[in-house]
Amino acid sequence: MTEQISSPPSFLEDHISQIPALQLLQNMGYVYLRQQEVHLERRGKLSNVLLEGVLEKRLRKLNRINFKGGEHEFSDANIQAAIQTLKDVVLADGLIRTNEQVYDLISLGKSFEQTIGGDTKSFTLNYVDWKRPENNVFHVTEEFEVERASGPQSCRLDIALFVNGIPFAVIECKRPDEKGAIDTAISRHLRNQHGEFIPRLFVYSQILMAIDK
Repeated sequence: MTEQISSPPSFLEDHISQIPALQLLQNMGYVYLRQQEVHLERRGKLSNVLLEGVLEKRLRKLNRINFKGGEHEFSDANIQAAIQTLKDVVLADGLIRTNEQVYDLISLGKSFEQTIGGDTKSFTLNYVDWKRPENNVFHVTEEFEVERASGPQSCRLDIALFVNGIPFAVIECKRPDEKGAIDTAISRHLRNQHGEFIPRLFVYSQILMAIDK
């Protein structure tokens, strides 16, 4: 079992800040995932911030190769290579630079070689359908637990938003009666990005939000 470094969510955070946010997001089209479902999609690993099960299904659904008048699916090897490319992102150049690299990857896709009818060529596989947003899947979960880089402890994120299994946004919820609530939420985001906490999550995150009601 992992030791939680964050205190349990308070009644006020749950009922005045967090729950209304979850309800709003679901009304906008985000599909709510229970923690058990998230655990399965992460292959049971708290260090894994990608919902690999969702990502694999969506990559297969979104991507087709149009070549020589025919439509072809990407090979299993290329689908797995695309997932591994996201997982293998290294923080060697710092968090901001690494995040920029991931932004380019999910914005532009990545080319993989595949042989079709005896011809081997490179074809672009996309992580997100930017032209037709309705082809993507949007999930939301609460109390998203991520293992710390420094050891067996973990951090819990109040709300995490996923596009095709990739964690695009993190929302920190605070009590409305707490003095400096938004500043505290922002500080929590900044703390979690430090090397000993969970910078791995912020490699992928494109939006960070702080709310108190």
